Amino acid sequence: MEQTKTILFPEIEKVIGTLDFETITAARKIVLQPLIDFIQDKVTNKQEIRLNLICTHNSRRSHLSQVWAQTAAAHFNIKNVFCYSGGTEATALFPVVTKTLEQSGFKIKTIAAGNNPIYAIKYGENEHPIIGFSKTYDDDFNPQSEFAAILTCSQADGGCPFIAGAEKRIPMTFEDPKAFDNTPQQAEKYKERSLQIATEMFYVFSQIKSY
Repeated sequence: MEQTKTILFPEIEKVIGTLDFETITAARKIVLQPLIDFIQDKVTNKQEIRLNLICTHNSRRSHLSQVWAQTAAAHFNIKNVFCYSGGTEATALFPVVTKTLEQSGFKIKTIAAGNNPIYAIKYGENEHPIIGFSKTYDDDFNPQSEFAAILTCSQADGGCPFIAGAEKRIPMTFEDPKAFDNTPQQAEKYKERSLQIATEMFYVFSQIKSY
C-alpha cells in the first residue's frame, strides 16, 4: 500500500516551486554527496534516519537546516527522518530566523518565552511541529547515538573534530547571515541564506530512492 504524501502548507509549496537545483555548483554537490549517501544507506536498510545539524550557537544556520531538511523529507515522502539541531554552546534561536521562516509559509508559535524561547514550527496542518530552541548538540533532547552530525558552520567544524555517538561526521558549511544583522540588507540576506539551505536540502532528498 502506498504511503500517503504529507500535505505542506500552500505557501511553502509555492517557495519549493522556486527552488532551482541548477544554482548548486558541481563542487558543492560533492560536499552534499556524503549526506545523500548516509540517508540512502538508511533508507535501503529500512533504518531510522537521524540528522543532527550543528553550528556554534544553534541560533541561525543549524535551525534553518533542521527545518528545511525535515520539510524536504516530508515533501519527498522519505519516512522515518528525524532532524535535530544543536550548538557547541546554547544561546537562543535568533528572532529573524523565525520571521524568515514565517515569510516562507511556516506557522510558528512561541510555546515558552524567556532568554531562550521555545518555538513550535509547523510545515503542514497534520504534521508534528519541529521544536526549535537553542541547545548544545549533545543535549538530552537530541539523539545520543546512531545519527549523522552535519556541521553547518566552519567554527563548529573546526571546533568539533569528534562528536560522540555520531555514525558519520559531515561538514556542510554555510555563510553566516549574522554578518548582516542590524543592516539594511538583514532581511534580504536571511532570506537568501534560508533559500540556499532549502535548495540544497531539497536537492539532497530528491536524490534518495525509496523502495
